[in-house]
Amino acid sequence: MDESLIKQLIEELGDDKVSVNKDLLNELSEDMTEIDGHKPDCIVTPECKDDILKVIGFANKYKIALTPVIANTNIGGLAIPNKGGIILNLKKMNRIVEVNEEDMYAVLEPGVTFGQLKEYLDGHHPSLRFGYPLSPPYTSVVANCLLDGLGNLSLAHGSMSSWVNGMEVALASGELLKTGSGAYTKFWYSRSPLPDLSGLFINFQGTTGIVTQMSVQLWPKKKYRKRLFILGYEIDGTYSLIKKLAVEDLYDDIGGLSWPLGKMLFGVKYPKSKDSHEPMLFVFIDISSNYEEEMSFKLDVIYKKVSEFRQKGVPLDDPFDIDVLVRLNPAFTKFTEMPTTLDFLLDHGGGGLTWVGTYGPMSQWEKGIKKGISILEGMGFPPVMVSRPMNGGHFVVLRFIILFNKKDNGEVQKVREVNGILCRSLLELGFIPYKTPPWVVEMMRNNLDPVFRNWTQEVRKLFDPNGIMNPGKWDC
Repeated sequence: MDESLIKQLIEELGDDKVSVNKDLLNELSEDMTEIDGHKPDCIVTPECKDDILKVIGFANKYKIALTPVIANTNIGGLAIPNKGGIILNLKKMNRIVEVNEEDMYAVLEPGVTFGQLKEYLDGHHPSLRFGYPLSPPYTSVVANCLLDGLGNLSLAHGSMSSWVNGMEVALASGELLKTGSGAYTKFWYSRSPLPDLSGLFINFQGTTGIVTQMSVQLWPKKKYRKRLFILGYEIDGTYSLIKKLAVEDLYDDIGGLSWPLGKMLFGVKYPKSKDSHEPMLFVFIDISSNYEEEMSFKLDVIYKKVSEFRQKGVPLDDPFDIDVLVRLNPAFTKFTEMPTTLDFLLDHGGGGLTWVGTYGPMSQWEKGIKKGISILEGMGFPPVMVSRPMNGGHFVVLRFIILFNKKDNGEVQKVREVNGILCRSLLELGFIPYKTPPWVVEMMRNNLDPVFRNWTQEVRKLFDPNGIMNPGKWDC
């Protein structure tokens, strides 16, 4: 974009919504990952859907790339401009449009954050709750749903795209499309039974349209809640326990953290080694119910399962409540409620944070864990890992995390190398990266079903014939 085009855009939208501030341009030219940055030409901060439609019309007229961004915390390079153009910063579109308590849904604009939604529900609808991810409270609910993220209710309800009832989308054509029941009625309660067009925007990473509103499912907030930890000392036995508990259909969330992440929770800064007597894994379990008797039953099942596995020789410690940790160290209070900021991942000094995060089959879970840990340790990185069963155990999430120094070119290159090795190894086991970075799409290209690959591109062309919508993403 030359100066005359930027001036024209300012005339259409106002100089309070268009910025060419160099510091802001630099800030939004990259994210925390090892992926190369690209500088946008300007930043537009819309305040309503009409602003978005004006920007789309302008971009279409002059064939200028549009890259949507909200918190800029995504670690897949998905909000990095591919070739300059306009950053569409949606953070000011942050209205909670509606909460329908009886039908248990909320209608949100894209800038609504997890922290904002929780505060609003706690203050105005205390009988309802949403699920929250292990990401900062200032991240976007809508973005996480569109990118198929997960939260602390994903064991019970699956990944967050499954929680979407429908959406309103600004298309490159200048139209506003509604999907789900909201396409017919004012009640946005379900994607069924109309033809489900929502999938044309989920996981497409903004290449088919820009969501201006989304209806998401809410759930009853239970009277009693507990978060337990179990320390495990081997992978196979500990994950056999997690699998057994996952299919009991009793718990909100279950997951495993590898020893480096567990030690970071206890205040050790990016640990490099584990003593022989220290646990290999930290298992967490979230329980809730409206009835004390049911809570007792759920707890009894956990204790009985742990006892059974120990009798089989699996080294496990007794479960303990997070309240025990809070009494030992008040800093653990932040882990009693989600969303929460994991400071040790964001403020480690080097500025770099990356992951290979995947969804995959439970049957290959232990193999994937062992393979990933071996790769990280073999290349000199602590094996930081988070893993969870999803949707009642129908699939699992397996995520390996690396902290690094973005200013050290050698370290950045090493991170690229290890992420590539991790990704290839997990793909071979049937795991598929979610929030898929462009370099992973390129790696997957030749093994994708050719008809799937063709129709993915045909759908993008249908919705965006001029190729302006977040170009370079899901380009398979």
